[in-house]
Amino acid sequence: MGKTRRRNRRTTEAQTISWLKRPFQQLKNPLPPVEWATSAQVEIIHNAAMDILENTGMAFMDSEALDHWEKAGAKVDHKAEHVWIDRGLLLELIDRAPSSFTWHARNSEHNLIIGENYINFAPNSGMPYVSDLERGRRTGSLADYEKFVKLAQTIPFFHFAGGPLLEPQDLPISIRHLYRTRLMLQTTNKAIRGIAHGRIIPEDHINMLKIVFGDPLPSAVTGAVLNVTSPLRLDDRMIGGMAGLAKHKQAIIMTPFIMAGATSPITMSSALAQQNAEALGAIALTQLFNPGTPVVYGGFAQNVDMRSGSPAFGGPEGAWGLIVGAQMARRYGLPFRGSGSLTNSPIPDAQAAYETQWTMWPAVMAHTNVMLHSVGWLEAGLVASFEKFIIDCENLGMFTHFLNGFEISEESVATDAIDEIGIGGHHFGSALTQNNYKTAFYDPVLTSRDGFEQWQAKGQQDSLARAHRLYKQILAAYQRPFLDTAVSEELDAYVERREKELQGVDLYL
Repeated sequence: MGKTRRRNRRTTEAQTISWLKRPFQQLKNPLPPVEWATSAQVEIIHNAAMDILENTGMAFMDSEALDHWEKAGAKVDHKAEHVWIDRGLLLELIDRAPSSFTWHARNSEHNLIIGENYINFAPNSGMPYVSDLERGRRTGSLADYEKFVKLAQTIPFFHFAGGPLLEPQDLPISIRHLYRTRLMLQTTNKAIRGIAHGRIIPEDHINMLKIVFGDPLPSAVTGAVLNVTSPLRLDDRMIGGMAGLAKHKQAIIMTPFIMAGATSPITMSSALAQQNAEALGAIALTQLFNPGTPVVYGGFAQNVDMRSGSPAFGGPEGAWGLIVGAQMARRYGLPFRGSGSLTNSPIPDAQAAYETQWTMWPAVMAHTNVMLHSVGWLEAGLVASFEKFIIDCENLGMFTHFLNGFEISEESVATDAIDEIGIGGHHFGSALTQNNYKTAFYDPVLTSRDGFEQWQAKGQQDSLARAHRLYKQILAAYQRPFLDTAVSEELDAYVERREKELQGVDLYL
C-alpha cells in the first residue's frame, strides 16, 4: 500500500510539470540564419574543398565503393584504396540528394521535416558511461538506456527519442543493436535513429523496422551518423553502414571528425575546408549507392586544447564551426547537422552550463536542422548525465518558447491597459494580466526564482538536486505508446533468433 501511495504521489507531482502539458510541435526558426562568412569567403572554402578532392583525394576503404567510383568516372587506385574526384562529377552527385525530406515516426503526428528552417532536437548519443546523483559515474546499461528513451518520449521538446543514446555495456557487442532497436520500437513512437557500422548491423535494424513499418520501408524511418575518420578517410565499417542504409533510402548523417590542430590543420578556415571536402566526398558516395538517398551534411568542426591534445568543446572555435558549417550545407542545398550540449566538464557545473550555451546558441541561430546531443553531455561526450539531461531540457523549453515568438499587433501593445492604470500603480490586478497570466510567459520547471528565505524553507536544493528529483518525476509520468501485441511479439522472436545466429560473428564484415 505504501509503494502505491508513493507512486501515485509522484504521478501527481509530474502532472504539475508544465513541460508535460505542452504539445509536440515541429519547431521553426523564424529568423534569418546567422552567417559569419561572406559569400566570397564561402566560395574560398568551396574551392579549397574541390582542390582537396581533385588533388589530394580521399581513401574509401571498401571494394564496392571503389568500383562505384571507377564506374562513375573518378580516378581510382584500388590497391591504395585512393580516389580522386573531379568537381564536376562531385557536384552532379551532390545535386541528387534531396534538399529536405520527411523523417517518419511510428506515430505520424511525430513525423519530422528535415531541412528548410526546421530545428529538430535529439537527445544524447553514444556515451559509454552514465551518471546521476544517486549512483555516480558508471558504465551504461540497458536499464539506463531505457530511462533516457522514456524521458525523451515524455518530454515534448524532443523530436527524436530513439537512437544510440548510450552504450549498454551489460550486453555483448554482438547483440546490443538488437536490444536497442527493439526497445526503441516498443518504448517510443517518436522518430528514431540507429547505428550503422558494417553491413550486418544496419540489415538487422532495417529488418526489425520492416516488422513495424512494413516492407518496403518508407524513406526515411531511420538513419544513422556515419563518420569520416579525418583526415580524408572513410573506412569499411562506415561504408558498409552507408550501403545498408542507402539501399532502403534511409537517412545518412555524414559527419567528419574534424579537430583543428589534430585531425586537420590548425586554422579554422582550413578545418572547415577539409570538413567540406570530407562531407561532400562521402555524401557523393551515398548517391552512387542509391540516387535520392536522404542525407544530412554533418558539422562537428572543433579545436583541440593545445596543452593536452584533447578536444576543446564549448568555445568560440566550435561556434564558428557550427555557423560556417551550416553556411556550407546551404551552399549545396543540404540539411545541416550540429550539436547542442557539448562540454568538457566532468560534472553539471557552471563550466558545463556556459560551454553548453556556447554550442546551443550558435547551433540554433545557424539553423541547424538536426541537433544531436542537445542534452545530457558531460566529459567530452564520455558521460550521459541524467541531471544534465534535465538542466539542458530547460534550455530546450526556453528555445522553443523563444522561437515561437510573441505577438506584435495593435491589440497586443495594449495602450488601453496602459491608460487604465495610468501613472504609477501596478498591473497585477488588471484585466489583461488576469486573463493572460497563466500563458503569457515561459513557465520554468527546473529554475528557482524563490527568494533566499523561500529557497531555504524548501530544503536549499541546488539545480542538480532539483534536476535529479525532476527526472524521477518525469519517468513516473511515462506512458508506453500503443504497439500491436503481435508486432511486439514478432520483434521479440526476431531478437531471440538473431541473438543465437550472431554468436561468434564479426559484425563489421
